[in-house]
This record gives sequence, C-alpha cells and structure tokens, in this order.
Amino acid sequence: MDVRAAVAFEAAKPLEITTVQLDGPKPGEVLVEIKATGICHTDDFTLSGADPEGLFPAILGHEGAGVVVDVGAGVTSVKRGDHVIPLYTPECRECPSCLSRKTNLCTAIRATQGQGVMPDGTSRFSIGGDKIHHYMGCSTFANFTVLPEIAVAKVDPNAPFDKICYIGCGVTTGIGAVINTAKVEAGSTAIVFGLGGIGLNVIQGLRLASADMIIGVDLNPTKKAWGERFGMTHFVNPSEIGAELVPYLVNLTKRGADSIGGADYTFDCTGNVKMMRQALEASHRGWGKSVVIGVAGAGQEVATRPFQLVTGRTWMGTAFGGARGRTDVPKIVEWYMAGKIEIDPMITHRLPLADINRGFELMHAGESIRSVVVY
Repeated sequence: MDVRAAVAFEAAKPLEITTVQLDGPKPGEVLVEIKATGICHTDDFTLSGADPEGLFPAILGHEGAGVVVDVGAGVTSVKRGDHVIPLYTPECRECPSCLSRKTNLCTAIRATQGQGVMPDGTSRFSIGGDKIHHYMGCSTFANFTVLPEIAVAKVDPNAPFDKICYIGCGVTTGIGAVINTAKVEAGSTAIVFGLGGIGLNVIQGLRLASADMIIGVDLNPTKKAWGERFGMTHFVNPSEIGAELVPYLVNLTKRGADSIGGADYTFDCTGNVKMMRQALEASHRGWGKSVVIGVAGAGQEVATRPFQLVTGRTWMGTAFGGARGRTDVPKIVEWYMAGKIEIDPMITHRLPLADINRGFELMHAGESIRSVVVY
C-alpha cells in the first residue's frame, strides 16, 4: 500500500515528505494507522548523524499512537480496531531478560531492530523497490507502519492520540526513571539537569514520589516557569550563579544537621557528558544515586574520579524509564486519563506532516516542549 511519510534520506538534511510503499503484516506483526506522533530529541540525534546506530534512508519517529488496522497470522494480544502505542522497547515476556524481572530491556528482536529491519531481516518500507529502513522498530513518521506484536501496547480507546503519543517515549522515560530506576522515596532531595521534554517528566515523577526538594538546572531562563508548573521547588541557571555549579548545588542541598550536602538523587537529561559528571558529583556522599537518561554522541565517553564512586555514590542508566512496555504503558495512560499526571501543557505545538521540519526548528530554538504531528 502507498503511505505518506517523512523520510530521512541522509544525515543532517531536512526530512522529505513523500509517498512510500508499505507491505502488509507478516506472521506475528501488526499494521497500525498512526494518528499522531511526537518529535523527540532522539529523532533529532539520529538525524544529526551523531547516532552510532543511525541508518539512512530511514523513516524516523518512535513516539506515536494509532489504531490497529490489520494483523498477521498468530497475533492474539491485539485485534483490528484496538488503540495502541508503538514500543521501541518491546516486551516479549519470554526472553531471558524479560523472565529475569531485573530489566525491561527485552532482547527478543534487538539485533534486527538495530539493523533497521523487521524480525525476519527485511523491511516493510520501500520506494520504487529500494529499501527504506525502519527506525527503533517504530517509524511513526509515516501515517501507517508495521510493528511486531510484542512492540505495541493496547491502551484506553478514549485517550486522545495527540496527547498519549508522548507516553511512547518522553513521559514514560522521565516518570519511569524516578519510579522504576531510582525508586525515589518520599522526602528526598533531587536535582534534574535539563528541563526539556524528558526533564519535565522527571520533575513530574518526583512530585508523584513526594520528593521534598526538586531542583531544576537549565541554561534557558524560560524553563523556570515550566519546571515550577510541574513541581520544581528551586531553579538554577549555571550562567547566572557566579560560582562553580557542583559546589553551588551541594551547598544548596544542605539541610538541617547535614553539613555535607548533595542530592539523594540526580538525573541527567541533557546527553552532555560534562553534565553527566556534574550530576554524579552533585549527589550525596555515601548514598547518592545519579541516573543517566540523556544519550551522548558517538565516541563520547563519561568520566569521573574513582573517589566519587568509592565514597558511596551510584551511577545508573535507564532506557524507557525501566518500563515494561505492554505492561506499564497502559497504566501510564490510565494515570493520564485519571488526572494523576499532566501531558496537555507539554504539547506546545500541533503540526501537519507537511510541517514536520518546523517541529525540529522549534526544538532547536528551545521554543517547544513537544511538537506533535497529527495525521
């Protein structure tokens, strides 16, 4: 079938809106009509050419929501008409990783997903017979896409597509990093580095976890109001403090008889390796946990003095907020529908597919939290 898509033909070039051919679902696969998709920093990271796994040409996009329109043989967990969110982190419930209950990083289709193809090693997308790669197993920058059954989460059919698409990455990653990965306790102190689409959801997660002091760090002064809207208690702009950032934050987090200072939990949402180090070193001696969420460019490495770890700090990483997609994503949709979490204010721009490149421009200019393409 012919579908409309924004294709990344090469790195560092604008996406091209064109017609591509999409083959139907094979056994174990699902054809989904995408109704809305968010434009995420990860899409921009790949498009920039910095992603070591980036492949071209490809149909990017991994933060979507839509309706199942057809299923392949053997599919039992979803049917035509079901509303679903594509999952770039699948949940097969059968691989050693899923069965371990120690990680959400399902390995069932990891190898082929990283190669930009479906589990059988082929792509469903093409132009004139030439292969177009899938992206993160999702490719939501097309109005129809094919996914493995284990990579779709069935959700509430009453939930609005243009809001819950954000749960496909940003919301789940931020809130999940707090709840699933760090396991933040009530009354904790926390620092969030980078108040973009992920960072604001980390703040939202910290509020849910009843953290006491929530410090946001960002160079953009407009993010102060955004952070406060979602539960931030203190804002720090490194360019305005007139001091070294880490000592400043450590001093800010001193409370009562605690003369050492440092946050119980810190979260890097920037992808900047310098900030990752600062986040670790701003965590509390003896028990501080620092969670890396942002993804750095190809070849970049993070470093710190071993002393920082020997003295009890823990460096952690998280992918998709530690969430098990088919199990946890429907619950987060329920939280949204019940008013437990907010999404609507963060959807700052709604665009047609023809204007998708404008969404990237808004991101680069710092003018959007999340732009959503509505088909």
